[in-house]
Amino acid sequence: MSNSMSFENLILVIDDEVQIRRLLEITLNADGYKVKEATTGKDGLIAAVTYNPSLIILDLGLPDEDGIIILKRLREWYKNPIIILSVRSSEDDIINALDNGANDYLTKPFRTGELRARIRSAFRLIKIETENNPILTFQSLIIDLTNHSVKKNNELLKLTTTEFSLLALLAKNAGKVLTHQYILKEVWGYGYIDQTQYLRVFVAQLRKKIEDDPAKPKFILTESGIGYRFSESL
Repeated sequence: MSNSMSFENLILVIDDEVQIRRLLEITLNADGYKVKEATTGKDGLIAAVTYNPSLIILDLGLPDEDGIIILKRLREWYKNPIIILSVRSSEDDIINALDNGANDYLTKPFRTGELRARIRSAFRLIKIETENNPILTFQSLIIDLTNHSVKKNNELLKLTTTEFSLLALLAKNAGKVLTHQYILKEVWGYGYIDQTQYLRVFVAQLRKKIEDDPAKPKFILTESGIGYRFSESL
């Protein structure tokens, strides 16, 4: 019966640096979260399956396996937020992690206040996605917010976690113009409100998957110099 216990406020930390784990444990405990820890990718995968935590904080520089590989394996089944915490700071590393399912990315050294804000943002986005209408329909496009699935012409589309979060945010605000900064804050976190290039890359990827003609989009419309608007009158 041990699997019946609730892990709603549990955060799994996968990081081999003992100082980082102690800092995270103190910070997260202070905010009312329970913390489980793993020091290798293998142990992290086992812990994720065992506890199904509310959120995972994942280091990329693990001793037994690259964190991107662990991220990909987690995303085969794990639906909750994953925040990357890494010394890797190049744009390619960040985009690679986001494209493979990370919800957010912080570089070490980090400020605990910023991490706490990113965690709150990740949980807030889940709430936005699942409350009210769990299924949104726009002609041939059906977005199931509860099951994180999207169908077009009754065919299941393969979206990354970040692409789905972006689509869900736009679709739930259909008809409204969302600024670049607002979208970046809601999907990636406060640390990325100036990274409009990230947003352009993901919008382009999303259009390729949901639009009949990505060059002439019907769903995701560009509001030049401001942001994007999801069309409610197709």
